[in-house]
Amino acid sequence: MKKTLLLLLIFTGILSHAQQAENIIIITTDGLRWQELFEGMDPAIAKDRKFNQGDSTYIFKKFWSENVNERRAKLMPFIWSEVASKGQLYGSRNYANKVNNANPHWFSYPGYSEIMTGYGDPAINSDEYEANPHVTLLEFLNQQPKLKGKVAAFGAWEAFDRILNEKRSGIPVVSAFDKVGGNNPTENQKLINSMLADSYKPWHTDECFDVFTQYEAMEELRVNKPKVLYVAFGETDEWAHAGQYRSYLDAAHQVDAWIKQIWGFVQNDPKYKNKTALFFTTDHGRGDIIKEEWTDHGSDIQDASEIWFAAMGPGISGKGEIKMEGQLYQQQFAQTIAKLMGYTFKAEHPIAKEITEVLKK
Repeated sequence: MKKTLLLLLIFTGILSHAQQAENIIIITTDGLRWQELFEGMDPAIAKDRKFNQGDSTYIFKKFWSENVNERRAKLMPFIWSEVASKGQLYGSRNYANKVNNANPHWFSYPGYSEIMTGYGDPAINSDEYEANPHVTLLEFLNQQPKLKGKVAAFGAWEAFDRILNEKRSGIPVVSAFDKVGGNNPTENQKLINSMLADSYKPWHTDECFDVFTQYEAMEELRVNKPKVLYVAFGETDEWAHAGQYRSYLDAAHQVDAWIKQIWGFVQNDPKYKNKTALFFTTDHGRGDIIKEEWTDHGSDIQDASEIWFAAMGPGISGKGEIKMEGQLYQQQFAQTIAKLMGYTFKAEHPIAKEITEVLKK
């Protein structure tokens, strides 16, 4: 009896370990609404001359279908094929499956801090906020012996240096127009650095185009093989603030293509294949009840705290779109990601509990 129990415990331990991710890739796209993710393009916005950039024909031809499942798949085909079949998607309010910011501000720095610290700290109340006083999940993971020196972050927005507290954490954070490759860049990194310097800068030096962030992250995967990688895109938010719905949709569609590229690389590399989890989300929502408020967010926009997330990989069963009523919060993401890798995220600040549904078989 004792021998049987011992074998059962050993088998359970092996199975549990096999279900844990050895690597994690966290991807965010700034301010992408749940409405587009779960319902595809919004025809009311696309028809509005204030927002369609004079090109509603292009929008409807590329992204429209009467069928909502076809419509959302046109916008984000990888999410609604690969992730929907092998992973989980949360935040469709059509099924009362709610995901919200816990922080009361509903804009970028507080949202990213909440994702990364597991704490919707109300004191973090500005995009100009100083270096994050709280230990982030990335900093915690970098302190684990198996992950030390194998954590990297790339973000289009300059604030990620502060959000992730690059100076204190010791994690390399490449944001906006930072050069990549240090003192010994690869040929690809030299090219990226040159193109960054010469590129058009519509947001000055605050933010670069997402394409640079993607190529920087892909080169990191190829050359340094990080075990924890964070990639943060920004154009969905920028084009929305500008009221340019065509460009907003195109940016979301491109992010989907880049996630497919990242996942394709991962699944064709023996160091990553079937050992890597993907976690995809956003920092805040946008307006929708008042259609003209789709361009904006913040605590004065009543529905701007409505967000979403998706996950796929080891330890995550293929439940697809979650159609179960419930309420989840952004501050639960950090511990959920830690648990996917077999860790319990600990720090001096409060950390919300993991989302158990993600981890259930």
